[in-house]
Amino acid sequence: MGHREPLNKNEQSKKDDNPLNVRQRIEGIYAHRGFDSIDPADLRGRFRWWGLYTQRKPGIAGGKTGILEEEELDDKYFMMRVRMDGGQLDLAQLRTLAGISKEFGRDTADVTDRENVQFHWIDVRDVPEIWRRLEAVGLDTQEACGDCPRVILGSPVAGVAVDEVIDATPQIKEIHDRFIGDRSLSNLPRKFKSTIGWLPDSPYEVNDISLIGAVHPELGPGFDLYVGGGLSTNPMFAQRLGTWVAQDDIVEVWLNVVKIFRDWGYRRLRTRARLKFLVKDWGAEKFREVLESEAYLGRKLPDLEQPPVPEKLLDHVGVHKQRDGKYFIGLAPVAGRVSGTMLGQLADIAEKYGSDRVRATPLQKLLLLDIPGDKVDDAVEDLRAIGLEANPSPWRRSTMACTGIQFCKLAIVDTKDRARDLVAELEKRVPELDTPVSIHVNGCPNACARTQTADIGLKGQLVVKDGEQVEGFQVHLGGGHASAASLGRKSRGLKVASEDLGDYVERVTRRYLAGRTEDETFAQWVHRAEESELQ
Repeated sequence: MGHREPLNKNEQSKKDDNPLNVRQRIEGIYAHRGFDSIDPADLRGRFRWWGLYTQRKPGIAGGKTGILEEEELDDKYFMMRVRMDGGQLDLAQLRTLAGISKEFGRDTADVTDRENVQFHWIDVRDVPEIWRRLEAVGLDTQEACGDCPRVILGSPVAGVAVDEVIDATPQIKEIHDRFIGDRSLSNLPRKFKSTIGWLPDSPYEVNDISLIGAVHPELGPGFDLYVGGGLSTNPMFAQRLGTWVAQDDIVEVWLNVVKIFRDWGYRRLRTRARLKFLVKDWGAEKFREVLESEAYLGRKLPDLEQPPVPEKLLDHVGVHKQRDGKYFIGLAPVAGRVSGTMLGQLADIAEKYGSDRVRATPLQKLLLLDIPGDKVDDAVEDLRAIGLEANPSPWRRSTMACTGIQFCKLAIVDTKDRARDLVAELEKRVPELDTPVSIHVNGCPNACARTQTADIGLKGQLVVKDGEQVEGFQVHLGGGHASAASLGRKSRGLKVASEDLGDYVERVTRRYLAGRTEDETFAQWVHRAEESELQ
């Protein structure tokens, strides 16, 4: 798998031309001549390094996803992903995103579980102007996709959280400014996902590199280092290297982990090219040895015993006090689906209450920072009026969905609309639910919505009902992060038609509510439940 020859088509494309060069062709040729002028190697490969994927042609059923050639699935419009490293936005940036959505993207916008905003319906002829507007306010799409370092997740409450000891925002910014667009790092074997932050508010077990806050008994506050996490069709949790990383060393450690991946990662088979496969084969001990070797860091890192494991990931939904005495408000769009209109309204509300800071989270949520205490209630009401809820039901709070068949060429089923309708159904059917039960809806096996780490993970596929193939889901149950870290249990033969999801989730949830012990979570109940109770 590590052999470089023969090159697969993706590796050959990167060898033929550095993908970052495609910007010149977009600006100089394709934006003038239109979609039909785009070289296929650029269209389905190098465009990704500038945050652009062709979206799915409308009307193509999920059963065609694995049958048609990619060019048959291509629409003449693009999804565009905007980097927001650390999930951070100011009002000028938020208004710019809102304007682009309304003017160029048919008012579409999604908040993703990678702290991005994604647009749809983007015409290549408009891309240079969109870039100009984004870059004028300090945003960009460079390496938002592709085999390169993608957006760096950070704590959405970095710098304001009461419980935060170290704010890693300067290090995230330094990595972005120094290394995003660095041609020595722009050809990795596959994508590289990072998260850096003190608090457990990011899915640190499923990133290629994660640095999460930890206190060394002698050296004090720093970070615990994990490498090699990822989900999709071969889910693996990241491995701890047993090292303590000082804040001043974050950038250097990050850089050298990326270099190891670049130099040693598997390239022959893309299905085995993520860092997790190298880490699995090497093991944590060897990976640490290579990291500390002369070829990379050139020094030893201090040992760190396993710190206390966080009880759960924080979603920051609701009203919370900041360290400066003001408040932030955590908001739950339904399954991350927003719009340019809504983002513009959010900017107006932020301005009204004196905030210039909005954050996106890795759980498809939005935060409004810096609200004075005497204005919180009024802000919450104004936000509710535009569809952003600070006091959501457990169902709305804990449901995520990927892009789905509406726009994604890999998807088999609808996700966003189905998740929205499912939340509405469950709020009526099981209003007494008193604890979050996370539902992650994914349109295909690739787990962009982290199917395997949800209480109820739904992996889109076609299922047979009454002798016909219909949209449905394979069900994963009892996944989780932090102290409940586990991959969801696949109950034998459990597949549910999309139209029957409400019945199924109501049934299994009521069994949990009736059979749980005191303080028992849904995931804990699932892992001790009889198979029959999960059907």
